[in-house]
Formats: sequence, C-alpha cells, structure tokens
Amino acid sequence: MNDYFMEKTIYYHDTDCGGVVYYANYLKFMEEARTQFCFSRGVDIRNLYEQGIFFVIAKVEIAYKAPARYLDNIRVYVKVDKLGRSSLDFTQEIKKDDKLLVTAKVTWVCVNRDFKPRSHPEEMKKLCEISG
Repeated sequence: MNDYFMEKTIYYHDTDCGGVVYYANYLKFMEEARTQFCFSRGVDIRNLYEQGIFFVIAKVEIAYKAPARYLDNIRVYVKVDKLGRSSLDFTQEIKKDDKLLVTAKVTWVCVNRDFKPRSHPEEMKKLCEISG
C-alpha cells in the first residue's frame, strides 16, 4: 500500500501487561491516521462537524498479523477504496519497517445531527481524486 501514512512511536501506555500494543489501540491509531489523511487532503473534519456533518464508523474488519511493542516505530497507512453516496470505504495497514502487523477494512458513514445518513459534502471527493 503506497498511499498516505502516519508515523507513530509506541509508548508504554499503548501496551498491555505483555508488553505489546493492546489490540483496541490499533483502532485509535487508524482513526488518527484517517483524520490526518483528511486534513492532508484539505478536508477539515472539524469544520464539517460545525456544519452538522459527522462521520461514524459503520463497520470494521480487522486482522492482527503480528504485535508492535514498546518504542517500536510504526506506519499507519490509509487508502480510500470507494466513495459511495453516504459511505466511505478505507483499506488500512499498520507496518513496522516492511513487516505487516495489522490490516483493516473500515467503513465511514456520513450522518447529520440526528445520526441519519446523508450525502457526502462535495469536498469529500478530494480524498478520492488523490487516493483513488
């Protein structure tokens, strides 16, 4: 996967009693990378939020391949697969060097203040023009 990536250092608070990243923290890392990806492409999630446009996670499929450990440096990759009317499908990978640690398929849904699906704002197309 050669799309956008975010670098991250694993700290003690990211790990469990076994010294490896606690499995749920990978979801946080991927969320951070998706947010940074949007900002890097000129999509300001905060501005959309102020307009009553929100993005919720509708689905996550994740496979854990190998653990990351305290003080590892990892890369969290983001790629847009498909922009639907109200959904946005991502593929994400987490790697340490060239070693694949985690793969995931994540679906966002664009919703209004009542959490009802709504069409994406026009600016979301920026994510696909560069990524897709």
